[in-house]
Amino acid sequence: MRPIGRVESPLDDRDAAPKQGTEGSPVARLVLDAAVADGMRDLRVGAEIIVVTWLDRARRDVLAVHPRDDRSNPERGVFSTRSADRPNPIGLHRVTISAITGSTIEVHDLEALDGTPVLDLKPVLHPFDR
Repeated sequence: MRPIGRVESPLDDRDAAPKQGTEGSPVARLVLDAAVADGMRDLRVGAEIIVVTWLDRARRDVLAVHPRDDRSNPERGVFSTRSADRPNPIGLHRVTISAITGSTIEVHDLEALDGTPVLDLKPVLHPFDR
C-alpha cells in the first residue's frame, strides 16, 4: 500500500481529539497527490464518502482496550471496538464533502490527526453503509 495523500487538520494531540468524527471534529482537508487527482472527478460537494486512513500514531501491539479509553468500561478485544490501537491500525471515517479545490477535499466529521496518511476514498452506498 502507498498513501494517496494526507490529512490536514488542526487536530494534533491524540488525547484531545474527538473519539468519533461527529463528536466535535473541526473542518479538515484531504490533500491528495496530483497523481490520483483524476480519481476525484465524480466527487461532489455534499456527498458522503468513507476515508480510509493509516493510523500511523496508533500502537500495533494492543489486543484489548477499555472502550473510549474509559477505565470504568470493561476491557474488550480490539476487534469489537473502534480503537485506533490494533494490529493493523486502519481508520474508517464517514465524512461529508464541503468543498473541492484542485486535489484538495474539505470535509466535515473527520477525527484523524494532522498528517495522517490517506489510503483510499470510497462512496457511501445508502442504505448499506449505515
